[in-house]
Order: sequence, then C-alpha cells, then structure tokens
Amino acid sequence: MQIRILQGSSRRTGHSDINIIVDVIRAFTVAHYALLKGAKGIGLVGSKEEAFRWKGTDERFLLAGEEQGLAIEGFDLDNSPARLMSFDLSGRFLLQKTTNGVRAALNALDADHIFVTGFANARTTAEYICRQYLHHDPNLNIQIIASHPTGDDDLACAEYIRSLLEGTQEITPAQAAARIMGSQAAEKFRDPDNPDFLLEDLTFCTKELSSGFVMKISGKDTIIPWIERVQVN
Repeated sequence: MQIRILQGSSRRTGHSDINIIVDVIRAFTVAHYALLKGAKGIGLVGSKEEAFRWKGTDERFLLAGEEQGLAIEGFDLDNSPARLMSFDLSGRFLLQKTTNGVRAALNALDADHIFVTGFANARTTAEYICRQYLHHDPNLNIQIIASHPTGDDDLACAEYIRSLLEGTQEITPAQAAARIMGSQAAEKFRDPDNPDFLLEDLTFCTKELSSGFVMKISGKDTIIPWIERVQVN
C-alpha cells in the first residue's frame, strides 16, 4: 500500500486507486451534516455563476458555500454547520461551492474511488476503505488531499486518516482534534468581533460522529460530480 498526503486545493492529482479529499473547517463537515439532515445529494460546482445557472433548472437545488470563508450573496446557505442545523433539507439537493474543499475535489477526480470527509467522519471513512478495498487488495495506491494549502487543520486530519489506514493508531482522535482547534484556520472562530465565523462551528468540526455512511463522489465524468451517501453497514 502506498499512501501519499498532498496539500492544497489547486493542484491536479495524478491517477490513483483511491483519493480522499479532506476539508475540516468547514466544507465537508457541512456536507456530512447536510446528508444527516436529509439532503439527497450534494453537487460540486467550481463557481457561484455555475451554481446560479444550475439552480434555475431545478427547484430542489439549494446553494451552499463561501468565498474566502464568507457567505455568498444570493446563496441559500453559507458554510456553517451550526447554521445548517436550522434548515430542513429533506428531499433537497445542495450545490456546494467553496474556496478549498470543493476546488480540491474537482481537481482530484482522476481516481477509481473518490471520498470526501471532514474530521467528524474521518474514522468511518478510513474503516470503510479498509474493509471494502484494502482487505481485498493491500497494494492500492491512495492519495489523501489536505485541501487547505497551508492549514494544519486539514493536514492533521489527513495524517489521522493515514494512521487508521496503516493500522498504526499512532495519532489519537484527541490529538487530531487538538491540532485542528489549535490551527490558524480556527483562530477567526474565536474572535467575538467577527460574527461571520461562529465558535460553535468548531465543535461540529472536531467531534467524531458515527453516522453509518461515507461520502463518495459519483458522476465524476458528468457535468456535475455528486457527493452521495453510501451506507457502511
């Protein structure tokens, strides 16, 4: 088994058997909770203009995301998992556009299997990959993409996932969560004078949650790749 950790959202990855794209604060934490709240799927789009065009084609679409961390005017949802909890997403589809996570995923579609995750679903994702793929072929090539180009939050989660895939358990959940909380990306959420970033979001981003599903990208060769909920048991 070969596992590489890559960092950054703008680089196009070479082909691999499995790609895992990590965005802890906050894109794929939002995606995880959106699926828990009943969303049927999450489309990944590269620009707000593309998102607006697609929304006009289907009333079930809701737009979610951010630019440089801030809400996008005209979008239904921003990139806050805490604010997301007040929405009824049953039967709806999200179109998600974010600065790093979505961009990294769109640049990492050259793989046989593609997963996205934040910390909340990292263990579930790693254990699923071990059972579903590595158990049958231990020589797979795996790339873990920490989408933030410099942030330790995504890198901490990527290294945690690698330790689970390798079976070393050398990084504990508490250690990974502490690095996420101490990362530069988390600092603005502790600023009481910055209402765009909720302190409560960090709780969602650093709490492991056994949800019973992983987030896998399908339709990678279609116009919009989709994050789908795949049950693990």
